[in-house]
Amino acid sequence: MSAPADSRAEPGLAATLALYTLARLALITLIAGLLLLAGTPLMIALLVALIVALPLSMLVFRGLRARLDAALAVSRARRAEQRAALRAGLRGDDTLSGDGPEREPDAGGERPDQQ
Repeated sequence: MSAPADSRAEPGLAATLALYTLARLALITLIAGLLLLAGTPLMIALLVALIVALPLSMLVFRGLRARLDAALAVSRARRAEQRAALRAGLRGDDTLSGDGPEREPDAGGERPDQQ
């Protein structure tokens, strides 16, 4: 694992997810607090805050959601590369590392030892 060369790189998936989660919880707390100040019972205030915070967070935290989507895409691409490298290594292919000649898959799709 190497560190990113860019000093202003985007935060990782865990940090972005934690920030988005904390922002949504803060919004729920704010709405519930306002409802409690208005005299609403605690349980009703929490339930209404949960229902109202969902669509409101989609509007208010649009930038955070975009950052989270980008972090998820980077993580998904990295996992796909790792999975492809693992599968190539298990097959005995060296095509991803560039060390050996490329091998063509068998025409039948079966290995000779499986016949």
